[in-house]
Amino acid sequence: MKIQTKRVYDAHEKEDGIRILVDRIWPRGMTKEKLRADFWIKDAAPSSALRKWFGHDPSRWVTFKEHYFSELDGKPHVADQFFELAAKGRLTLLFSARDIRYNQAVALKDYLISKFKKGGNKE
Repeated sequence: MKIQTKRVYDAHEKEDGIRILVDRIWPRGMTKEKLRADFWIKDAAPSSALRKWFGHDPSRWVTFKEHYFSELDGKPHVADQFFELAAKGRLTLLFSARDIRYNQAVALKDYLISKFKKGGNKE
């Protein structure tokens, strides 16, 4: 499974493959034409309460991921969408957060890779 993360404000590249916005809210100042996302999967984003609690605080990262993964486990159709798209090639998860290390796209990538290694989402 080839998957990467990228800020929505970074340049589009051919190597991005399928570009998927994974934010719940549309990024500020970004038009559809500028973003060049192939899909917007809002359901992949953490709940608003969890996102606000986390606030991109690195000290809350591990706990954030645990809660976020639990939310994703409750929505198996979300991972299924990513697995179907991944069968077509590289995925680029787009996010608008300033922090490139501690954000939901990075956590989602970890989640999807771990699910894929376990045999997909068919548990």
